[in-house]
Amino acid sequence: MAELHAYTDGACSGNPGPGGWGVLLRATQDGEIVKERELNGGEPETTNNQMELMAAIMALETLERASTITVVTDSAYVKNGVTGWIHGWKRNGWRTSSKKPVKNVELWQRLDAAQARHSVTWEWVKGHAGHPENEKADELARKGMAPFKPEKSA
Repeated sequence: MAELHAYTDGACSGNPGPGGWGVLLRATQDGEIVKERELNGGEPETTNNQMELMAAIMALETLERASTITVVTDSAYVKNGVTGWIHGWKRNGWRTSSKKPVKNVELWQRLDAAQARHSVTWEWVKGHAGHPENEKADELARKGMAPFKPEKSA
């Protein structure tokens, strides 16, 4: 049976500012790549955390059927949020332990719904540390951001 991984990353130029997200979806069988798909997109005004969340959301929403997948992110915010904090936020009506509204609540709710369809394992990797798939996701995120970045004058 094939193993499915999604390598996700977000990028932002300024925070907030133009941003992009990237996903490398990869199916492997017996250590061999059997299928690969690249996804990316961006927005003119966003934050790094929002783009990290969008990458994970798009990775899961793109899957047409319920899947067992490992999502690999370099965002501790996404990994810690989705594997830990989100349970308390939901119990508290999407409020933090200090009773403040959760930041990016619409994206967290969308991610929660997207992962509910699947059996997801979350992994964190150090960003910009030579991890080939993470580097590819970063490249895709920067590509997704490119149309929204103002041209530099020469």
